[in-house]
Amino acid sequence: MTEDSQRNFRSVYYEKVGFRGVEEKKSLEILLKDDRLGILPPHHESHAQVMVYRKDQYSDVLHALKVIRFISDATPQVEVSLRMYQLEYGRLPRSPSFPREPEDEVFLAIAKAMEEMVEDNVDCYWIIRCFVNQLNNKYRDYLPQLPKAFEQYLSLEDSRLLSHLRTCSAVSRLPYDLWFRRCFAGCLPESSLQRVWDKVVSGSCKILVFVAVEILLTFKIKVMALNSAEKITRFLENIPQDSSDAIVSKAIDLWHKHCGTPVHSA
Repeated sequence: MTEDSQRNFRSVYYEKVGFRGVEEKKSLEILLKDDRLGILPPHHESHAQVMVYRKDQYSDVLHALKVIRFISDATPQVEVSLRMYQLEYGRLPRSPSFPREPEDEVFLAIAKAMEEMVEDNVDCYWIIRCFVNQLNNKYRDYLPQLPKAFEQYLSLEDSRLLSHLRTCSAVSRLPYDLWFRRCFAGCLPESSLQRVWDKVVSGSCKILVFVAVEILLTFKIKVMALNSAEKITRFLENIPQDSSDAIVSKAIDLWHKHCGTPVHSA
């Protein structure tokens, strides 16, 4: 049995006996031992040498940014990661004082959340880099479709709630950027975010839709009491954190309900 099939078998088995979170909580911590993001080669005997190469490349890029005075020892680590990414992909602005692009803000949000999950700066940068590349490449054409999918599944789960959003002209003003481009970074706490990002890394960004739907269902009473798009959006951008784990668990249930067994697909 291959490693992937063993992983999928265990996932299905654990879920059937009621332990859905068993393989989720530490998934991002072991990404460097996995090949989901292409960080390491499939041959384990090569890992040590590749990690030396990755650390050297990290040090070289870091040094280059210091030489051209884009960063200093006082630069926050998330900003360092952004500048490294920009330099590596030919997107470094002419001056560090230039205003950031929208995609830079997305990167920083993801980097800030990832920093809470991964202690080592080198490992953290490589995981951020590959995670962002997965969003920009694999999911590039699919992410713009997620708001429509959200509307579709919310209609199936609670048409009255969707009607209220439409009455308030809120559907087009929901925090889709926070939900689908930043993948809930800055919205959910780290413990909950790990479980969502595990699904994204494993091959399904559709989980993001079901997390958004479940947020609406969980806070239905509050949302129904708000009568303007501005108030609804402001609330959804700053939801209470104490319900996050339950929201993600219910979102995964919805994902299975509408998409079947945990075979990861966009």
